[in-house]
Amino acid sequence: MSVPSRLVHDAEERMKKSLEATRKEFSAIRSGKATPALLDTVRVEAYGNEVPIKEVASVSAPEARLLVVQPWDKSLIKAVVRGIQQSELGLNPVDDGTVVRVPLPTLTEERRKDLVKLVGKLAEEGRVHVRQIRHDLIKEVHAQQKGHQLSEDEAKRHETEAQKLTDRYIAQIEELLKKKTAEVLEV
Repeated sequence: MSVPSRLVHDAEERMKKSLEATRKEFSAIRSGKATPALLDTVRVEAYGNEVPIKEVASVSAPEARLLVVQPWDKSLIKAVVRGIQQSELGLNPVDDGTVVRVPLPTLTEERRKDLVKLVGKLAEEGRVHVRQIRHDLIKEVHAQQKGHQLSEDEAKRHETEAQKLTDRYIAQIEELLKKKTAEVLEV
């Protein structure tokens, strides 16, 4: 693989990671339905360390408006409840001694609008990151052209490839944004 082709390939890999990061951010945003990914950002005090909740418990969504967290070590139930309460998710977990039930209240219209704004902001961060990757790629292509490692035609071709890649990944982010916005606004 030539150096410029490797640059384009590396840029595409970075764009994929950016898309996945955006997708992961979206999955942590509460919509109308319960999803185990909602608690991915929750951290729990366990064995002297702060760890992600999924490292100390299994999370399931048996109903549309309920999450059930089952700690593997029963002594961590209080820590799991505390971790969920301290998260900025606005949830009130209920501890029944063996599992933690997390009912999801219905979202108010105002909260839905706030979540749509947040989703839009996260999507914009994803788009900015993808554009930055394109910028870095084009900068490197120009540097190689100045160093006479690339002809002007090759440089133009790589710039065009970079723009096509950017357009493709931004379109995918837009699609994610559209789906997540519809999901959040669904009553």
